[in-house]
Amino acid sequence: MFVTPAYAQAAGTAGAGSAIASFLPLILIFGIMYFLLIRPQQKKLKDMRAMVEALRRGDQVVTGGGIVGKVTKVGDDGMIEVEIAEGVKVKVIKQTITQVMSKTEPASA
Repeated sequence: MFVTPAYAQAAGTAGAGSAIASFLPLILIFGIMYFLLIRPQQKKLKDMRAMVEALRRGDQVVTGGGIVGKVTKVGDDGMIEVEIAEGVKVKVIKQTITQVMSKTEPASA
């Protein structure tokens, strides 16, 4: 009703080439975001999971709250026991370990 004939004719001339050209920047932005943000975060998460699964008795660790201690017991239920001072042991969820400061050598057979 209010559309002039010139606008109506211009809308009908859009082809398939311009549709692809309009999506190309969006595809490029997604590709760049994947390689700069998503992929490194997935790699870091994978490394953290491997570090937590490799915890052993005697490892010195740092928890998410900043507590430094030595692992005294590794449980199968997702909990570990950390000695933070002489005779002071706390139970910590494995996933809260942020860093392993020193690894113990594996027992030689």
